[in-house]
Amino acid sequence: MEAFERISWDVALDEISVRLKEITSKFGPESVLPYSYAGTIGKLGYGSMDRRFFHRLGASQLDRTICATAGGMALKSVYGVKLGTVPQDFAHAGLIIAWGANVHGNNVHLWPFIEEARRKGAKLVVIDPYRTRTAALADEHLTIHPGTDAALALGMMHVILSMGLEDREYIAQCTIGFEEIKAHALRSEYSPERVAAATGIGAETIVRLAREYARAGRTGSRGPAVIRLNYGIQRSENGGTAARAVCMLPLLTGAWKYKGGGLQLSTSGSFPFNELALEMPELMMASSLKRPSRVVNMSLLGQALTTLGDQETDGPPVKAMFVYNSNPAAIAPNQNDVLRGMMREDLFTVVHEQFFTDTADYADVLLPAPTFLEVKDVQGAYGHLFAQINNRAIAPLGEAKSNVALFGELARRMGFTEKCFDDREDDLIDQALETDHPWFRGITQERLKEEGYIALQLPADAVGEVLPFSTAEWFQTASGRGEFTPVPVFTAPAESRAHAADGAYPLEFLPRKADNYMNSTFGNIPAHQRMESRTAGVLEMNRVDAAARAIESGDEVEVFNGRGFVALKALVNGQVAAGVVSARLDWNKLSGGRNVNALTSETLTDIGGGPTFYSTLVEVRKIAGSSVGK
Repeated sequence: MEAFERISWDVALDEISVRLKEITSKFGPESVLPYSYAGTIGKLGYGSMDRRFFHRLGASQLDRTICATAGGMALKSVYGVKLGTVPQDFAHAGLIIAWGANVHGNNVHLWPFIEEARRKGAKLVVIDPYRTRTAALADEHLTIHPGTDAALALGMMHVILSMGLEDREYIAQCTIGFEEIKAHALRSEYSPERVAAATGIGAETIVRLAREYARAGRTGSRGPAVIRLNYGIQRSENGGTAARAVCMLPLLTGAWKYKGGGLQLSTSGSFPFNELALEMPELMMASSLKRPSRVVNMSLLGQALTTLGDQETDGPPVKAMFVYNSNPAAIAPNQNDVLRGMMREDLFTVVHEQFFTDTADYADVLLPAPTFLEVKDVQGAYGHLFAQINNRAIAPLGEAKSNVALFGELARRMGFTEKCFDDREDDLIDQALETDHPWFRGITQERLKEEGYIALQLPADAVGEVLPFSTAEWFQTASGRGEFTPVPVFTAPAESRAHAADGAYPLEFLPRKADNYMNSTFGNIPAHQRMESRTAGVLEMNRVDAAARAIESGDEVEVFNGRGFVALKALVNGQVAAGVVSARLDWNKLSGGRNVNALTSETLTDIGGGPTFYSTLVEVRKIAGSSVGK
């Protein structure tokens, strides 16, 4: 903070506009890289005036892959739309599988419906390599090896098909590719015994789970089976395939036919906001390029800041980066290259933030941003089916400016004359809601102002129930049906125990998220830090791995691989299985200068180009002179 000099907004915007004009004139507009994600998830704050500004400038487009693209594309490849079981209907389920989903930690609004179902006799099974809060509360926790979820899903299919437990009527009416998936799943490599060897889950358990799953909701059982899938499984090298395989399970059993059955990953794609009207990609044709600009994958930020531009086909190197709604210095993979790039003297960096984050430390110009409490916005959701208005609770604190105001004002200083840069929040909300999509029928800004939230107008059956994918009319794939093809094929990640036996880094590393932060958000708030104090600066280890390295709880250890290292304190417990170690994401400045992303790579997922945080191999050694009692 002491390194910054306080200036006015006018001076800051003038400085930014002058520098951007100089850089784009010398290197071309694609030398400017916007970097943002979901620090603000209202439609206006997430992507509206900012996108217009960078489109008009001709800046590089950012492929926003850091969180959910592999899983989201996987879900859409099977169903055609990001939709799932109505959250309230989880209360009617008889078997709930939380697959890579820490519901009690980060999906708390779903938890009451799960508990309601359990009071009626439902069983909760958690599939997760880490003993999360949800796993600790579950009826059964299956500790799966990281990156092997596709194998387990295919093993369950093998059992279901071997026993004839599939729903042939539903399959015939609502799916395509059944014969292909049947032949594939019945191959010997997906037998319970082979899958047990890959996943670490016993063959008998796999058979029992598959049988319980397929029979749930049928005559004589409790309610139907529902899977709460989350994005953890897609953050590995074969993560897209894993998500596709899990998403196919309710197609095989017909679980969608029953209230409370099916699957939920994310409902975010269920809200048909008019994003084209908000973002106006046609403005790229008015830039000096007169064409769509190149696309840079945000999961490859280290490469973008250090090697992009080395090849003639790359286009220009990145000479300016504008960061908002994100903290890449902490959350981006391959942190060592990211920070090396951000330290470049020839990189002009603007950061729009509420706090002095790790990224703010690298800013040439640091701009004050408001929180969601200080702005008006319109929102969908990841985990429910209501459109909402976000009214301003308080006026912006200090001199904070919203994304809408910031990029509108900056556009004028850049000389952009299009009237769209004069739009304010109410204009943008009207544009976001301007659609003929039937799910938004009757949803207007006026109604949202009066009612606060409005349910999506989803199709209902003859008795008024909303049962996604219960009939063929729900599917939005090219075939109009649930698609089993191409069949998912399990391939063990390169960075996994399947390939680690003879290597220098034998342990699978889980750089997990904290229960009480949102990635790095809230990591600087004392109340949240207190809730996370048990695992602050800690590496969790299994007793087997700790004993093999003469490590005890309290010992200082170094976790390392060929990319980097972090120093942590060992905590030997039962949170992870043998062969796995875990530490949680935190700010660099709160973690001795580097965090878990010093160990992660820029290898991308098989689908969607997302990060592979959970395909990371490491070794652990006790730091010399460190021993409990010394």
